[in-house]
Amino acid sequence: MNDEALAPLPQPPYYAVVFSSRRTAVGDAEYGEAAERMAALAQQQPGFLGIESVRGADGFGITVSYWESEEAVRAWRRHAEHTLIRERGRSEWYERYALRVARVERAYGWEAADAP
Repeated sequence: MNDEALAPLPQPPYYAVVFSSRRTAVGDAEYGEAAERMAALAQQQPGFLGIESVRGADGFGITVSYWESEEAVRAWRRHAEHTLIRERGRSEWYERYALRVARVERAYGWEAADAP
């Protein structure tokens, strides 16, 4: 089974950037376009490995992006277009957010053999 919601990742170690946020009620369409653009742009960056994202009806969301190295994470943070969208997020789209960067040392999973 290929679940496109789960990022296919290499064997550790690699880095995970966990972005947890609470949305405002402002600009849903523009936010959606910006989020799609950021995901597409991240995929073009050296060291990008994958992304997983979910947002609930209450406005709380978590996006985890995966990177080969700390330098790749830092380069993404410094990317000019990403910086502009981040500032717009602070001024319009988010009530609050938290960002955490972690080194993944172990990773494993499970899949039901008869999953549809």
